[in-house]
Amino acid sequence: MKKVLIALCVIFGLWSTSMADEGGDLFKKCATCHGVQGEKAALGKSKIIKDMSSAQIITALKGYKDGSYGGASKALMKGQVMTLSDAQITALAAHISK
Repeated sequence: MKKVLIALCVIFGLWSTSMADEGGDLFKKCATCHGVQGEKAALGKSKIIKDMSSAQIITALKGYKDGSYGGASKALMKGQVMTLSDAQITALAAHISK
């Protein structure tokens, strides 16, 4: 399903190399707690993000941003995502879920 979605995005011009690069660049900050491959439970409390779909990641990040999502690390994550645009959240989610 992910391959089909990416193919459609490429066809319609919604995906670009710069978007993929931006997601990787943004993830460098996340890797400190979540691991280089998103394989760690951040601070021993979070979900393993590499197992989440792009849609789940977008929902979580937007929820952290607006305060409607999260548990023990809600306040910490809100500070991490407050400056991200919707496009950056989408790029980050695509990078993590690939």
